[in-house]
Amino acid sequence: MQDRARAVVIGGGVVGVSTLYHLARKGWTDSVLVERRELTSGSTWHAAGLLPLFNMSYAVGQLHRYSVRFYRELQDETGMNVGFSNVTNIRLARTQDRWDEYMYYAGVAETIGVPVKLLTPAELKEIWPLCETDGILGAIQHPEDGYIQPADLTQALARGARARGATIHRNTTVSAIEQLPSGEWKIVTDKGEIVCEHVVSATGNFARRTGRMVGLDVPVIPVEHQYIVTEPHPAIVERRRQGLPEMGVLRESDSSWYMREENGGLLLGPYEIGAPCCYLDGPDADSEYELFQEDLDRLMPHIETAIARVPAFGEVGIKKVYNGAIAYTPDGSPIVGPAPSRTNFWLNEGHSFGITAAGGAGWQLAEWIVDGEPTVDLAGVDPRRFGPYAGEGYLRAKNEEAYANVFSVHYPDEERAAARPLKTSPSYERQKALGAVFGSVYGWERANWFAPEGYAVPEAALDVGADVLMKHNHAPADHTGRIRERWSFRRSNYFEHVGAEVRAVHEGVGLLDMTPFAKAYVSGPGAAAWLDGLLANRIPKTPGRVALCHLLTPVGGVRSEFTVYKAGAESYYLVSGGAYEGIDHDILQKALPGDGSVAMQPVTHALGVLVVAGPRSREVLAKLTRTDLSNAAFPWLTGQPLSVGPVACTALRVNFVGELGWELHHPIEMQNALYDLLMEAGAEFGIRPFGIRAMGAMALEKSYRQIPRELSIEYNAFESGLERFVHPSKGDFIGRDAVVAARENGLRWQFATLEVHGVTDADARGSEPVYADGVLVGRVTNGGFGWRVGKSLALAMLDPAHAGEGTRLTIRILGTRHDATVIGESPFDPENVRLRG
Repeated sequence: MQDRARAVVIGGGVVGVSTLYHLARKGWTDSVLVERRELTSGSTWHAAGLLPLFNMSYAVGQLHRYSVRFYRELQDETGMNVGFSNVTNIRLARTQDRWDEYMYYAGVAETIGVPVKLLTPAELKEIWPLCETDGILGAIQHPEDGYIQPADLTQALARGARARGATIHRNTTVSAIEQLPSGEWKIVTDKGEIVCEHVVSATGNFARRTGRMVGLDVPVIPVEHQYIVTEPHPAIVERRRQGLPEMGVLRESDSSWYMREENGGLLLGPYEIGAPCCYLDGPDADSEYELFQEDLDRLMPHIETAIARVPAFGEVGIKKVYNGAIAYTPDGSPIVGPAPSRTNFWLNEGHSFGITAAGGAGWQLAEWIVDGEPTVDLAGVDPRRFGPYAGEGYLRAKNEEAYANVFSVHYPDEERAAARPLKTSPSYERQKALGAVFGSVYGWERANWFAPEGYAVPEAALDVGADVLMKHNHAPADHTGRIRERWSFRRSNYFEHVGAEVRAVHEGVGLLDMTPFAKAYVSGPGAAAWLDGLLANRIPKTPGRVALCHLLTPVGGVRSEFTVYKAGAESYYLVSGGAYEGIDHDILQKALPGDGSVAMQPVTHALGVLVVAGPRSREVLAKLTRTDLSNAAFPWLTGQPLSVGPVACTALRVNFVGELGWELHHPIEMQNALYDLLMEAGAEFGIRPFGIRAMGAMALEKSYRQIPRELSIEYNAFESGLERFVHPSKGDFIGRDAVVAARENGLRWQFATLEVHGVTDADARGSEPVYADGVLVGRVTNGGFGWRVGKSLALAMLDPAHAGEGTRLTIRILGTRHDATVIGESPFDPENVRLRG
């Protein structure tokens, strides 16, 4: 075995071999894969091989689309049959919520180039004659997908990788991984040692054990998944004899199972509540082609609904029950990208739909490793989206929850309950007493909105039918025993209450807890020059000034957004979105100069943030501080220390709602004292707490961009409309030459704000297709109702030819086309009079 390589991939399942193949295709022909047993001997061998293109994520959907198309090309390249059965994929809808989900997804699919066909119950019966159609509202069909033979696919990837110069070592066990002083990695195996520049962990069920070798707590624990294969059924055998087409993969999502033909019989794969995590410490060292004891009792509700839908399933005997491990993460999406706090160590783990994702994940990870960035924005699968809070107990609760909800309706406002509350700010109990309905971000509890006292969702609004298994359409009852929120793709029960919060802030004053913000101090004699070389905007030169600054990618996309406050001569305070703390802080830490001239101190857990905003906010604060809050003494986009009663704060005159206001950054142990002072002082002005949904509605009216929506590595910073925040003339910074070249060569996209007409109960939310004269010209990135302007609004990335103010376009929302007009940026207070007030 060679002792050096450019990259070493650990793990010989389909994901690892795909990564090796794509590294070799990118020109890294001296890459190596090591596998402890034979290729596919882990989860790959017992996978059902399905290729579902369906995914509500714009990013993951692109990975799946690539995989399905790439696997066809791989057959031609290698001359090996990968067993791709293009039988299509059909998903049934029994409820209006499910149909809304499918209509929303159909829009996502169109924006990424995945065809979706709508089927009536009669058309479904023609395609799947063994399926009973009672109770079916309709179905969607993916003409391009079906299923594949996982072992054949993996062997074809292996042949393709070897043909491009890569090497595979089977029956080679990794016992240690060590980073050398040079930054290179040493992989110790039972066949020798390999020194390499990059390591990719694609070890599936062994992910946590592999992570421990380098001090990582990888957020992956497998869950047991069962599927049943029946004996042949005469009707299916007769169809084969007649040469009729295979009936395709059938999914009754509302009963949480999939079904397809298998050797003249049927294969049923349920996703049940109660499937346990397994391999908590990794499989046994001798594990190979391993299965667990089946548990059919756990599957009985799903089996019964399958027999009702496809009676033929109950007319033949069971041939085999497979119960094998599938890797899961807390949100059900894989982890693909750089490991936190480790340079050139990459993770391609946690693939619960590994056969479908393997091609796309290998493709994008290889681009990230070789080129420095992927071409698809992978924030939603970045390993760093989870933090240190995601330990074993958290993973067990969340991964089992994710498995049980594979087929639940994926509502855009859904907040899952397992392992919560976990991280709470001190004012959590105060907010709860005031009616807060919480969501979760990076482990933190955060108020989404506030329900009036005694409010509950009417019981009738929660009913989805007695015979529907997947009744997951609302949050659990809160501490009062009431169900406060009913999830929906439409304007749900909280719509008017969010509007009331917006009006309260707009007309008086509101209080918002933003403690989950990611916060860090950067200091040292080299801090200014270092930040200036990272960020596209001019960083503040004078203590007390505030600037909004973006970290770009080398090709000019937007990676991160920071509020930068110059706290002292050599000290800067950086604030970014709470959901991206792991990503943002890891990027900054890894970019620090090695000479010690710059230090970074994360302070997220040390400092709380309360936002006081609205035209009466100055009056509220003036009752509590001696600091002059006038425009002359405390102008917009500045900050300064002040005392609010006895609480020492750093006040920044910025906010994300477009009203007069301040962010009060304070020692977190003083938060309750501060909260009480503000609520008491604000009582005469009608102060009320407000949540993230009201903040988002107000931000929409200001055309504020968000990561990873309008601000994305997929869009050049000028395409995202960041001209005010990108200054090529200031000197060199990451992505400078790329943004300049893009502007000179012509931009592919243009950010725009649209008014959507004729909306009654369903606003755009993001990823809806935008048309000009029936031709797709862009996609919505965010949307909702603007309470201060009284209009349904959408933000979008459009073909520049169709982005001019006044252009008439069409947006498809849940299957219905709405006229839309491009309007000016910031439909509410475009001159920022309120902010500067």
